[in-house]
Amino acid sequence: MAINESSPHVEGMEEYLNRGIKDVIIEHPTLEAILDDYDIGCGACMVGTCLLKDIVDVHGLPPETERALMGRITKVIYPDTEIDIPEDDGKAQAERIFVYSPPVQVLVDEHKLIKRLIALIPCITKSMDLTTEDGRQLVLEGIDFIKTYADSFHHAKEEDLLFKYFDEDSEIVSAFHEDHRNARDHVKNIVEGVSEQDGARVTKHLGAYKELLQGHIKREDEILYPWMDRNISSEQEAELAASFDEVADKFGNVNERYEAFVQRLEKSFLNNIFPYYR
Repeated sequence: MAINESSPHVEGMEEYLNRGIKDVIIEHPTLEAILDDYDIGCGACMVGTCLLKDIVDVHGLPPETERALMGRITKVIYPDTEIDIPEDDGKAQAERIFVYSPPVQVLVDEHKLIKRLIALIPCITKSMDLTTEDGRQLVLEGIDFIKTYADSFHHAKEEDLLFKYFDEDSEIVSAFHEDHRNARDHVKNIVEGVSEQDGARVTKHLGAYKELLQGHIKREDEILYPWMDRNISSEQEAELAASFDEVADKFGNVNERYEAFVQRLEKSFLNNIFPYYR
């Protein structure tokens, strides 16, 4: 970052780099738009406790792009600082192609099935009738997918295996743990809402779960996983692959079973069983 070394603000940037990104954005709101230019959607993040310095590091930006980003951030915080900002607005980041290690690719592939399920949530809520056994069963089958496949199978591999190779007290990893906890809280509310036949409560938390998971998966696929892949050794990668195989053996045909469930649900809606979907 090309900042005039004689500037009294150079040391002051260290304090900002060690603050939570949401706090920095609240103090300097224009930073959100700058981060968006580099496809760093911190403003929309529901946690926002990641440190500014970690946000920059974890995205793995090319050196010139990082210099340009940090130059623009510093100029907002210290407008009178002399900064040479390279001409790089980060737009090329949108064209990135992500290549994952084999075990991480497994997690990315599982995301594809989870995204198919959450894409059906609006259909589920619009057709929902909790006064009938069939209506309640439709929601509970979706919750079974979330609890068993998305959480016990997929999230557990992240929390119990992948994340263990990193400092779990770091703000970056903690933010994804917090997403998982929030998702489980939504599921708890959905189950209670079904039991009480409270359609408004179920609809609210299904929608919130969908919104949470959509952002969570995008950040994992495009930010967290690439960063973790850059920081695990080949030996750790092999260990992780073996551990994932053990989990797959334990859960048996979980992928095939829930793939079939999602396919049945998709077919039901696409066959116009529910009039609103026409």
